[in-house]
Amino acid sequence: MSIENRVDATAKNIEGKAQEMLGEITGNPQDKAEGKIKQVEANVQHTAENIKDELKNQIDRA
Repeated sequence: MSIENRVDATAKNIEGKAQEMLGEITGNPQDKAEGKIKQVEANVQHTAENIKDELKNQIDRA
């Protein structure tokens, strides 16, 4: 598990939410879409870290 990767993913998620909200406020569909993309990327990063953690746990138990 990499804390740095999780922190980066969390920061990207927050940035994406802020950008999506800004897009909603300003009516800019591009900002809104880019914000959603950043949130999806963050979720993928978190999932990858979860998989790494689970694999490490399985290896440690073997």
